Amino acid sequence: MERFELEVCIDSVESALAAQAGGATRLEVCENLIIGGTTPGPWLFDEIRKRCDIKMNIMIRPRHGDFYYTDYEFAIMKNAVRWYRDQGADGIVIGILKADGSLDTQRMKELMNEAGDMAVTLHRAFDVCRDPYEAMSDAVNLGIDTILTSGQKNVSAEGTKLLKSLVKKSSGKINIMVGSGVSHLVIEDLYKKTGATTYHMSGKRTLESQMDYRKEDVSMGHYTITEYGLGRTDMECVKKAREILESL
Repeated sequence: MERFELEVCIDSVESALAAQAGGATRLEVCENLIIGGTTPGPWLFDEIRKRCDIKMNIMIRPRHGDFYYTDYEFAIMKNAVRWYRDQGADGIVIGILKADGSLDTQRMKELMNEAGDMAVTLHRAFDVCRDPYEAMSDAVNLGIDTILTSGQKNVSAEGTKLLKSLVKKSSGKINIMVGSGVSHLVIEDLYKKTGATTYHMSGKRTLESQMDYRKEDVSMGHYTITEYGLGRTDMECVKKAREILESL
């Protein structure tokens, strides 16, 4: 493969360092990846920037759940985009839908105006939109650089038919980045079936907490989520994925 991008989504300094060491070409910086990722705080961004020298795109998402936002939430998003632009972030990762499932082009345009020269990725709000081809056309017209998508399936390996079609129909006007379930185990097959050259992964593994004492019957969040397992990017997973991309 002559040119490829391997973006790794992270929500900690430890994961950022592992992703860079493994050969990621770009980071998607988030918090709370366990719920799909939310806007990171400035302290996380600053700490990563001190230690990493690859590009950083910032997730702009005020909460988990759907992508239909109130006026208050939208104001928070605009302020976040403006702040990260002023701090020199490389790009933003955004997505807003209307209640009917179409892309909210007006609000997206407002966020892009705040972004200035930063790169813009339309995140997986695309995967729950009403019409992927209409949304891609809207994204192209807005001047969005990249669409992150699983092909409107839970994992990209199940969405290869739509992914291939999107890559073909995009005609180089917008970059189709394949995400969800991407790893070194499936990336070659994804490439062969879709023709995509840009991939998004977390490379996560679960680390056991170093706490010796554990109050097992008390949960700080949803009872199905344990406090004693931490998701961290595995450098070797990223490295293996990059090696495969380089060989294609």
